[in-house]
Parts: sequence; structure tokens; C-alpha cells
Amino acid sequence: MDKPVSSPRHLLLVDDDADLLQLLSLRLTANGYRVTAVGSAEAAQAQMAIELPALVISDIRLPDKDGLALFDEIRAQYPALPVILLTAHGTIPDAVDATTRGAFAYLTKPYDAKILLAKIAQALSLTACDDAAGDEAWREELISRSPRMAEVLSEARLVAVSDASILIRGESGTGKELLARAIHRASRRAKAPFIAVNCAAIPEQLLESELFGHVKGAFTGAVEHRKGLFQAANGGTLFLDEIGDMPLPLQVKLLRVLQERTVRQVGANDAVPVDVRILSATHRDLDAAMADGSFREDLYYRLNVVTLALPVLAERREDIALLANHFLQLIAAKYQKRLNGFAPDALEILMMAAWPGNVRQLYNVVEQVCALSTAPLISAALVQRALRVPALEVLRYADAKQRFERDYLIQLLKLTDGNVTDAARLADRNRTEFYRLLQKNGLDPSVFRGDDEGVAAERQE
Repeated sequence: MDKPVSSPRHLLLVDDDADLLQLLSLRLTANGYRVTAVGSAEAAQAQMAIELPALVISDIRLPDKDGLALFDEIRAQYPALPVILLTAHGTIPDAVDATTRGAFAYLTKPYDAKILLAKIAQALSLTACDDAAGDEAWREELISRSPRMAEVLSEARLVAVSDASILIRGESGTGKELLARAIHRASRRAKAPFIAVNCAAIPEQLLESELFGHVKGAFTGAVEHRKGLFQAANGGTLFLDEIGDMPLPLQVKLLRVLQERTVRQVGANDAVPVDVRILSATHRDLDAAMADGSFREDLYYRLNVVTLALPVLAERREDIALLANHFLQLIAAKYQKRLNGFAPDALEILMMAAWPGNVRQLYNVVEQVCALSTAPLISAALVQRALRVPALEVLRYADAKQRFERDYLIQLLKLTDGNVTDAARLADRNRTEFYRLLQKNGLDPSVFRGDDEGVAAERQE
């Protein structure tokens, strides 16, 4: 199975001038970029829900929605995504205002091609990896094609090059430690140790010694001198998982270490300097913990220089089949079994399940069905047994219509890899009506088929 990669040179163009779109697309394609061109703000939002670009170039005047309103929505949803605005002379004040609010740049029409290419290269250089273009080794454990995850990974790559402390939020099983390891691999500390410790798994009386070390005779059982994890991680990264469960007395000592960059071992008189980057994670609500006095506010702000929030698996359903097949390959090799994949109805059950345990639960389910399977193809019955709940059916269109219509259609196309016949069948609509709905929402089924030509195309209303 091919591993999905990001699109570091994928640009999204938004303009209602078809001639300008064609000219820009040709020029940018000739310069090595992959271009998706759309004619409205609504189509741009749909495209970003399908695949997150590396940069957006948008006109300020759009037919269905003001380009500045689109810009504000992009900044709210994807704060690390650079946006370049194209504007006529009469809208320069609006463009200047947008630049002060976070737009990367604005250019007046008719634009200078050399300046545009320079601005694009400058914007992309801010998020580019230091390694060769397209190198995804730093995040190889995080299997995803979800726009939500793409944004998190883009932000993670940006902050990895600094030494800023990062707090990773997310429910249990979402992959917080995997993200921490990826950040470490993308940092200048990559060749130094990465050490992870679960603050909730070690008894309070042992956690201090585990973190800071102890000298011989410091307490009963301390029969030899022992370095702590801070010293073991010197020059590298220390990941404090479930930091919200750290006892208050240790929070005070941790704060002192972060402030002074020194560690005093239990029973020692002298402090030892350490150079460690701190990454921490929690599934707890630290704001509520600060309010009830169980977590120190000063420590919170030391740890929370940058926050990254991992989505639950139910919010990245396009990754479920990808992850399930990836896990299947790994576990089949572990058990030395010849397994070819999941039956279509088994995969549909996986796609529609609730997943309260997130990616960890998905891994456990795949491991169970691999262990029990006696056939090359994993059956729906095995998946239902592993989930221990009835499979959820695809929503009928009449029930889903009251919800966000475009998201529903996108979900169906993702489930069927752009097969309109299957998508229409799942929605209980005929092909003609379903095509009308796709056109209304600015969706092109070829975008979901994974071919380069389809990805570069977008149906315009």
C-alpha cells in the first residue's frame, strides 16, 4: 500500500475570471506547481475539505462571497495556511487591511508574474522542510490524508524547528506520542534522545526520582546513584504524557527545572545543568484543572507556548480505511498470515463506526480480526464481533439534508472513491439528481479518484 504524502507544491486558485484562471494555471504549472482552479468561494471551501493546498491565491471580489470573508474563514480553520490576495486598484485598502490581519501578501491586477512567483516561493519556504522537497520521513508514523490532520502536521512542522514548549491536546488513542516523536524527528535535536514518560502511570513517590534522579542513600532502596530522565534526555526531547495527572508537589519542582534549566537529584546538594526540550500531552481539561486548583497556572503557561490539537478519529473518517489497511499489513506480517484486505461490507462497517477509542481502538480491532480470520479476506461478521456493536448504516440523504449538505456529499464521495453510482446508491438518489447536487455544491467526483488529472480539476458552476 502506498503511503499518502502531503502536497508541498499544490496551489489553490480562486477567481471568477476564467481567462485569468487559465493563464495563472498554465504559468504556475510550467513552474512546477500542481494547480487546482475554482471560480467561487464555496468551491474553494469544498476543495479545501477534500485536499488542503500548500497556499491559496484568491481574488478579493468573488461572485458568491466576498474574498475577504473567505480569507477570514481560511484563517479561522487553517491558521498556518498562507494566502496571497489578488486585487484591483479600487480594493487596495481592503487588501492592506487583510494583510494586517494575516494575509501573506497582496498583488494588484494586472499582476507581475515574476513578483507573484517570488511571493509564492517565499510563502512556501516558511513551511517547507529543511530536507529535500517531499521528504515525509519525519511524520512517517502518522498515516493520514485528512485535511484536519494536514493542518495539524503543517503547524507541527513549523514549530518543530524552534525550541518552544508544545502542549499536545487530544483524547486518548488519537496519537499524541506519535506526534511528539514526529516533532522531535523534524527538530534540530533529532539525533539526540527522545524519552517519553507517562506521568499517570508512575506512583507519585517514584515519579520524582524517575524524572530528576537520586543519589545513593537518598531514600530506602536507593542503593546506587541514578540519573533521571531529564539528564538522560540531555540535548534531546522529553515527552511528558498525561501531564495533567502530575501531583502538585512535583509540578512545583518541574516548574523550577523549566525556569532554571538545572536539575537537582533527590538527596543531592548541587544542581546539574540540562538542555532539554519539553513536549507534553494531556486528555484532561487543564483550564478546569487550573480553576479547581489541581494544576498550576504558572506551569501551564510554561508548557503551553504552542498548542496542537489532534482530532478524534470520527472527525477524520477518510483516514479509517487507510489506517485499517496499514495496520492489517503490519499485523499480518506479525502473525505470519496471508491476508489480502477487508471485504467491502466489512470496510463500510469500519468507516461508519463511532470509534470512541480512536486510532488505538482501530488498531485493536484490526489485530483481533487478523488473529481470528481463517480466510484471506476479513469478513463483516468478524469486524462486527470485534466492535461489539451493530454496524452503523450510511445515513439516508433525507435525514442528512438538514445537516451540512456539502459535507455529507463529500463524505459519500470519499467512501466510494468518487464512484457516483455507488455514492448515489448510498444516498438513495438517482444518478441525475445526485449529479445535480454535486454541481450545486461545486464538487467534481474525479477529485476523489486520486488521479492527477482529477485532482487538478474542479467543476465550476
